[in-house]
Amino acid sequence: MKDKIKIFLDSDLIEQYLLGATSQEETLQVERYIALYPEVRKTYIELQENLEIYAKMHAVKTPDGLKDKILNKVKSENKGLKKFYLYAVAASFTALIFAGSSYTFWTQNQNLQEENVIVNNKIQNLEENMRLQLEDVRNQFIVLHNPKTKRLTVKGNNKAKDLKAVAYINPVKKLSYINVSKLPNLPENQCYQMWAEVNGEMLNLGIIQEATNSEKLMALPYGENAMGYITIEPTGGNNSPTVENIVANIRY
Repeated sequence: MKDKIKIFLDSDLIEQYLLGATSQEETLQVERYIALYPEVRKTYIELQENLEIYAKMHAVKTPDGLKDKILNKVKSENKGLKKFYLYAVAASFTALIFAGSSYTFWTQNQNLQEENVIVNNKIQNLEENMRLQLEDVRNQFIVLHNPKTKRLTVKGNNKAKDLKAVAYINPVKKLSYINVSKLPNLPENQCYQMWAEVNGEMLNLGIIQEATNSEKLMALPYGENAMGYITIEPTGGNNSPTVENIVANIRY
């Protein structure tokens, strides 16, 4: 044990420790030895006292006026710090305003983008509707003026004797339309509804109303040996035709 202590004291670890030049591991070692071994603790105290004496002997006298200079320097730096603080506060405030403005612009940009998407969708829908309407107008013109078009007169049965309609069938262009020129009056809780049976499938074509001009046509889905039906349904229409209320048949 004594050899261990001697080796430690012969090293300069205590001096380095007093000067603050030891590593973390060396610092822990020195402090452990000082706490455990009286010889090391005694040497540490002696070296500490000698260091204080040496420091006093070689101390340089403070120049006259140094205290005032230091105080003035401190005051000057405090003023600078106050200015810096004010600038920092102003900069922070500006940054907050900029951040707020940036967020506002970003939000507005997001809203504009969303509105732009909505507008574009509406434009696309309008364009599609216009395309379909133009296509329908073109098809109607073909059906009405093409010599290959067949005209079928449609009459109502006993439930709708005054019903009058004309079906236009063009097997070349595969187009079918119907013009309902007259519909008997119905109670307010009833309406006329159009159906088509094509390839074994019953299709709901919606509620029909009396045409206000002779060339107002309603499209019928084309199919070989297709059948069209006009029925009387409750107001608002029905999901499937009421067979007993069929008032007209159109074979096309």
